[in-house]
Amino acid sequence: MLNRPALNELVQKAGCRYLLVTAVAKRARQLQDRPEKLNGRKPVTAAVEELYNGEIIVTAPEEAQ
Repeated sequence: MLNRPALNELVQKAGCRYLLVTAVAKRARQLQDRPEKLNGRKPVTAAVEELYNGEIIVTAPEEAQ
C-alpha cells in the first residue's frame, strides 16, 4: 500500500488548492529538467513529496496578498 499524504494536509501547507496545484505543477516541470533528482519517481510525485516533507515552501504572489 502506498503512503500518500492526505489532500487536506497538502492544502494546509500551501494555503489553498489553487496555490497547491500551481506550486506542484511548477516544481514538477523543474524536476523534469533534472532527472537525477527524481530517483525513479514521476515528477508530480516527487514534487508532492517535497512539499509534504517541507523541502519546498509555497508562498502567494505579492498581488494576491
